[in-house]
Amino acid sequence: MRKNSIKNTRINGEVQRVLAEIIRGDIKDPRISPLTSVVAVEVAPDLKHCKAYISVLGNEQAQKDTLAGLKSAEGFIKNRLAKIINLRNTPELHFVIDQSIAYGVDMSRKIDEVVKDIVSDDDLEEEFDEEVFDGDEADGE
Repeated sequence: MRKNSIKNTRINGEVQRVLAEIIRGDIKDPRISPLTSVVAVEVAPDLKHCKAYISVLGNEQAQKDTLAGLKSAEGFIKNRLAKIINLRNTPELHFVIDQSIAYGVDMSRKIDEVVKDIVSDDDLEEEFDEEVFDGDEADGE
């Protein structure tokens, strides 16, 4: 089975969906942040290993705590995954912190600030142009 085969892509999607449900609803560990997302999942073609990219919205301490909570619950998660998804082998889980959502939120905030500055600069220029134009009319009358 090739790494990018249709079967492998479907398995990745299904494992990602089920893993997100397990993290959201079944795990009661207080270390795991409620703002945890499963961004992507890569299951090896032999179904022995699974790398799950996890994003946690919050500070660095919340990310570390969530990762520790997930690592301690790996056995439980693997057991639930095996019961829900019928695969030949249930993969070993490896959780990796993914910064893409936090990066996207930060970039969006920066873009909004730049757009706000540009709009406020354009408003100032328009007001200045109107004042100059109104002053010229008053002198000409």
